[in-house]
Amino acid sequence: MREERLLIVNADDFGQSPGVNRGIIQAHERGIVTSASLMVRWPAAFEAAAYAQRHPALSVGLHLDFGEWSLRNSEWRALYEVVDLEDDDAVQEETARQIDAFVRLVGREPTHLDSHQHVHKRPTVKGSVAVAADRLGVPLRHFSNVRYCGSFYGQNEDGSPIHHAISVDGLISVLSSLPSGVNELACHPGLGDDVEGMYRKERELEVESLCDPRVRSRLESLGIRLTSFADLAVANLAGG
Repeated sequence: MREERLLIVNADDFGQSPGVNRGIIQAHERGIVTSASLMVRWPAAFEAAAYAQRHPALSVGLHLDFGEWSLRNSEWRALYEVVDLEDDDAVQEETARQIDAFVRLVGREPTHLDSHQHVHKRPTVKGSVAVAADRLGVPLRHFSNVRYCGSFYGQNEDGSPIHHAISVDGLISVLSSLPSGVNELACHPGLGDDVEGMYRKERELEVESLCDPRVRSRLESLGIRLTSFADLAVANLAGG
């Protein structure tokens, strides 16, 4: 008998701006988003955390924020850097600080850990973040039993738009190819244009696709069941 296909649809960047918050909330209430990852360093994190407290059905994890880099003239340049990623002590201290900030804001521990622009995959960062995830007993993106899928993304590696990838048809194509077991589909919904960075126009397109009723209908016909990191913790299916 084929193993069931379970899907977490996780919205990154929760709390980065009011527009990002609105997009994530809409994609949760009207669409298929089941989880979000909170950026605690940004002013809109208070608004995001307040929503999470009122809506426990939205599983909320921590989107660790060590910096952001943008591709300009074929060169990656820092928009900002929080810590020196080569300094193990600084990375460890910042990880702990952001976890503490999350607990103060949300009133509970995160259901999962990941990081802005996947910085925690770097060898100098992974160790500290993995230790934190183990201590919390939560899955760490790329390093747990939850298979990560980043195919629902509207730019290629050089920042050129590939908007067909975040269309309704593109999303349905990604869903159709998901393997059995537990999958995490990352997304970056948002409304308005109030956050700096490479990924701006694409956020509203993502909201449209995530909320399109054809997508939920296709999930049902494929037999894919929506879940969240919080649900997995209860079922004990997301171990490292």
